[in-house]
Amino acid sequence: MSIYQRLQAMDIVLPPIITPAASYAPYLRTGQTLHLSGHLARRNGAVWTGRLGDDIALEEGRSAARATAIDLLATLQHATGNLDSIARIAKLTVMVASVPNFFEQHLVANGASELFGEVFPDKGPHARSAFGVVQLPLRACVEIELIAELAQPGAA
Repeated sequence: MSIYQRLQAMDIVLPPIITPAASYAPYLRTGQTLHLSGHLARRNGAVWTGRLGDDIALEEGRSAARATAIDLLATLQHATGNLDSIARIAKLTVMVASVPNFFEQHLVANGASELFGEVFPDKGPHARSAFGVVQLPLRACVEIELIAELAQPGAA
């Protein structure tokens, strides 16, 4: 099953790429490595705001991370023109806006990690960092950065 068939089977439609809110590029390619800038969680077209352990529960945080992963997929599609050119999802850095006594950032991050594992079964397992922060831009609840490796030109 192709990546696009998996997305269709999962009822995932890739949204338009999000325009950066400040002075940075949404992605940058260096050789065969693609670095995606931090993507803020979005819901219904707006930034998904709140803090885990305060006004957002764990399952909602997982959903926010999953939604962010879908936006990252859209940026990967835009950057490559073809998700089949991804050789590996190398690393996710997941920042979770949370209160000091919330210690389940890693479980929030699973919302994104599990999606990449489903979309890219052999190429999706990745290194990851997940940590809590006091605040994120625009009061977002989750922000995720991604590093991907691209297939060598002509590689099957």
